[in-house]
Amino acid sequence: MTQRRSFLFLQGLATHLFVRLGDALLARGHAVHRVNFNAGDRLFWQRPTATDFAGTDAQWPSALEALVEAHGVTDLVMFSDCRPRHIAAIAVAKRRGIRSWIFEEAYLRPGYITLEQDGVNAFSPLPRDPARILAMARGLPPAAPETLSGGSFLRRASDDVRYNVHNVVRRRRFPHWRTHRPWNPFHEYTGWLIRGALRPIRQRGARGRLAMLQTWPGPVFVLPLQLEGDYQLRLHSPFPTLGEAIATILASFAQHAPGTALLAVKGHPLDNGLTNWGRFVMRRARALGVGGRVIWLPELPFGPVLAPAAGVVTVNSTAGLQSLREGKPVIALGKAIYDMPGLTFQGRLDRFWTEAMPPDMALVDALRRVLAAHCLIRGGFFSKDGITEAVGNAVPRLEAAAGAAPGLAAE
Repeated sequence: MTQRRSFLFLQGLATHLFVRLGDALLARGHAVHRVNFNAGDRLFWQRPTATDFAGTDAQWPSALEALVEAHGVTDLVMFSDCRPRHIAAIAVAKRRGIRSWIFEEAYLRPGYITLEQDGVNAFSPLPRDPARILAMARGLPPAAPETLSGGSFLRRASDDVRYNVHNVVRRRRFPHWRTHRPWNPFHEYTGWLIRGALRPIRQRGARGRLAMLQTWPGPVFVLPLQLEGDYQLRLHSPFPTLGEAIATILASFAQHAPGTALLAVKGHPLDNGLTNWGRFVMRRARALGVGGRVIWLPELPFGPVLAPAAGVVTVNSTAGLQSLREGKPVIALGKAIYDMPGLTFQGRLDRFWTEAMPPDMALVDALRRVLAAHCLIRGGFFSKDGITEAVGNAVPRLEAAAGAAPGLAAE
């Protein structure tokens, strides 16, 4: 018989995954409660098992302690371990010996989502030692291929708009709530609308430059950009902004890459368009004297850009894992779950342009097996089928940890 647990859900995404998961756990005999930090949270958890927290950040830890006592909480569930109130919650959980379950966008995607104890990405308990990864992979099945989970951008966008409209309309109920995002969401929507209107023009230009990349006679390096607001960039890298990262990489390329090399800078598919990164990249490249050897590629899938690459430069993007799967040399400039000897270049960026080596494909396969078995579940956040699959896979992962120590020992 499954040991009864008490789950307290914190913030998720603008999706019904958490409420569906809560319903499934409740049906299995577990206690389930939720904390709403704003009106958008209430919209996506219309159940009587929720508590509204309208206090300040300073008041939150003591409020959480009271909820833990009142409900006998054994497990916290949240999306992201880097949101300020989640950082405070994880600290409370560690003091009290409570499990913290972190959902996040997947290391392998699409078709997976991340679900780990205690932390994800740079905070993940997964070892960074190649020998341990190889040992953990023995006997594990191959990672299932990344496949689409049926979520549409339109649904994701419409749910996000509904979430933020509720926050504005009912702001009085949560006077101290502040978004973790670096921009006002309605400014982001304006950027998205402009980007959508310009997409056909940008795609035509990018396709022409892609043809140039595919026929370039010298080595081609690829820089897939991350989002300016990405916590992996903000908290787990040496760069305070995306602009600083781009400037550092371009300067190194200009000074140390072979004169025959090309650098393709790939725009992020979910960038909000508020900063014209193409203009930023090309102005900086021309100032460094390499404008003819740097190209900007927005609005294109990553696969065709990656195919001719002699190397991939990233801060800590999951695009690095995709590149490793394809046998491409990779350097990670921030803290990345895949940054280890045998996988990524361990020297300085200035040497990568001429000394990059392909990864050990046996180690790549081992890491993928370990990630799929220990850190990921199949499913998605933004489609009915993806949510159903994710709930079905999350429940046994959560229940299997009963009585086990936190972290990977629970697997």
